[in-house]
Amino acid sequence: MLPTDADRALLAGRLALTDGPTPILIRDGSVFDMTSVAPTVSHWLETDAPGSLEGRKLMPLDELLAAPERLLAPIDLQVVKAAGVTFAVSAVERVIEERARGDSTQAAAIRERLEQRIGGAIRSVVPGSEDAARLKSALIEDGMWSQYLEVAIGPDAEIFTKAAVLSTVGWGAEIGVRSDSSWNNPEPEVVLVADSHGRAKGATLGNDVNLRDFEGRSALLLSKAKDNNASCAIGPFIRLFDDGFTMDQVRQAQVELVVEGTDNFRLEGESSMAEISRDPEELLRQAQSEHHFPDGFVLFLGTLFAPTQDRDEPGRGFTHRSGDTVRISTPSLGALVNRVTTSRDAPAWRFGIRELMHNLAGRGLLNGAY
Repeated sequence: MLPTDADRALLAGRLALTDGPTPILIRDGSVFDMTSVAPTVSHWLETDAPGSLEGRKLMPLDELLAAPERLLAPIDLQVVKAAGVTFAVSAVERVIEERARGDSTQAAAIRERLEQRIGGAIRSVVPGSEDAARLKSALIEDGMWSQYLEVAIGPDAEIFTKAAVLSTVGWGAEIGVRSDSSWNNPEPEVVLVADSHGRAKGATLGNDVNLRDFEGRSALLLSKAKDNNASCAIGPFIRLFDDGFTMDQVRQAQVELVVEGTDNFRLEGESSMAEISRDPEELLRQAQSEHHFPDGFVLFLGTLFAPTQDRDEPGRGFTHRSGDTVRISTPSLGALVNRVTTSRDAPAWRFGIRELMHNLAGRGLLNGAY
């Protein structure tokens, strides 16, 4: 669960205590209750140096690790945004979904043709550059242009809203895919956490569950493919930026994925942030755009990982089964682990903003000048 250098890390999270969700700071082997500083993680991250603030010592870290089921997603009021098609491989896979109309049986032949034509070229161009424009013209002439290639190499990134505020699930929770999806996969990603001014305060891990059949049928089904009950996992903690953990560590992160099924199926993959097409700071800028997010926002940075390993019959590729365990990890951020179920069968999301405000008011945590 923890970073390999946890003894030097400043970790922000949320814990389900008897009286309600509580922001916590992990530092020097101890867990601190930060409600004396701020009632929510959103409030807390508005401060200039959130990791330097003092809270009330709650417990030794070992006590929390012995009962990790109390962990919640480490964000609360932040808008959940995501960047899509930020890696060349993911761009090719999105084109495959589009051309196959969400039919996994057609994907292999289309993949081979696209890789031969654009696999190397798309990796070498800078999005929005003159070289990218020339590649676009050539692909249009070839009849191979796609809306997904537009966001992969064009000037504008794909930025979308992934999930509703407070709807994310944390470490150990069930993660949901739609019960009517027959072609889907996990998306292991690094997630930036920003304050209301768009300044990155730290990073965490996330799973942006992808329904390849839905989005492949039509890009207009993106919202139906992405925003479902329990379909967004974040955690286990936000590692706050400091002298020992900076954006450069995010840029160089190696994100590993392991999926293990109850059918003894095992899938492994890796996503190297060094291969991202747009710099994380640029994606953050495009997510902020002309918007203002008064409670801050988080941004999924996209993934290089696109599973093509056959699970059942040859040519059908990978898709989830209920009971799969998904582990996403990188040394600097720890590991996020969730078990797959359907969005229909996952626990219903009931604790929304209204309930949170009622809870915080009842605990006397909204009386300060925040």
